Amino acid sequence: MKSGRVAIITGASSGIGRALTERAVRAGWNVIAVGRRAERLEQLQRILSGATGKLATLALDLRTPRSAQKIVREALDRFERIDVLVNNAGGVAVGPIAEQSDGALYEQMETHVIVPLALTREALPSLRASRGQIFYVGSGVARIPVGTLGAYPPAKAAVRNLARIVRNELRGDGIAVTYVDPGAVATEFMTRAGFAGPPPGLAASPYDVARKIFAAFETRRAVVNAVPWQTLFVALGEALPSVTDFVLRHAPQIIGGEPAGGAPAIEHTGPASLPAPPATAPSEPAEPLSPLDAALSTHAARMKKLNLSTAFVRGMLKPERELELGEVAMGWAGMPNKNERALTNDVLDALAAAGYLEHLEPERYRVVRAAEE
Repeated sequence: MKSGRVAIITGASSGIGRALTERAVRAGWNVIAVGRRAERLEQLQRILSGATGKLATLALDLRTPRSAQKIVREALDRFERIDVLVNNAGGVAVGPIAEQSDGALYEQMETHVIVPLALTREALPSLRASRGQIFYVGSGVARIPVGTLGAYPPAKAAVRNLARIVRNELRGDGIAVTYVDPGAVATEFMTRAGFAGPPPGLAASPYDVARKIFAAFETRRAVVNAVPWQTLFVALGEALPSVTDFVLRHAPQIIGGEPAGGAPAIEHTGPASLPAPPATAPSEPAEPLSPLDAALSTHAARMKKLNLSTAFVRGMLKPERELELGEVAMGWAGMPNKNERALTNDVLDALAAAGYLEHLEPERYRVVRAAEE
């Protein structure tokens, strides 16, 4: 079955990992997509069924014993080689770091540091043969530590450090090692953890970040700063720690660290999840969300604030209809500003993740499923 180049992408069931998987398979790459949520991976399989490349999915808890060996073996059994390894899966246990259990702390370090290094070790023989490439996805909090995110910032600092070490150690083998700073990205990561997430005007689309990572498959750059102006501000903040800490204490909404309401939960973008704290039972049973409302739940508050109705979204979901981001934004907002356009982008991405839309190219989609009545 050997044909074309092969990538392993972890954390592929949502966000950057999903967007990168779509882009790579459509470009003719064969991909092993690893993620925790089997139903999301099945949706991805259906969406990419007619693409140029081949997709194999693996619903797997990365922290289970020998998971790295299983992933590498799957890649070699299916495609006989490995050209690129993208360590994208991540997780955060929200709360003060000094109050977290040993299990929560270890889980975050295992997900971000130990498992990526295990995957690197297991894939090395194949990567040496292909003179391949390894990606480690970091974060701005690797350079500016942000409180209430548990061990996530120190884990990402370790990722940034290990990328440099691995790059130097493998230079003689012809293997490229790329560190990615994705910037603030409009994904479920922060909102599902109980925070408001980055402001719409600051958040990058996961598809834009994926496009820049995919470009590095060819350029083999050592560092990808997906949102350069954000990287510049992070560097400035790193140089002025006292000022940065003062600003973040008084304006956590800048980086999306303002609570969205309710107790923050433990969130994972990749395999493995700890149970969230139980919610207080309501006095009346809550009416279950429709599948469409569930798909849009992450953005419901912003939709209400900016007057984007679910009825409008439902009305545009006509199978085989093609949607363009700018036209959709104009359809509900008239002359959309940057916040309205950003919300439109996030809603379309959420609909694609839920299987209503097929992502054709940046800012273009095809409706593949009508909204349930």
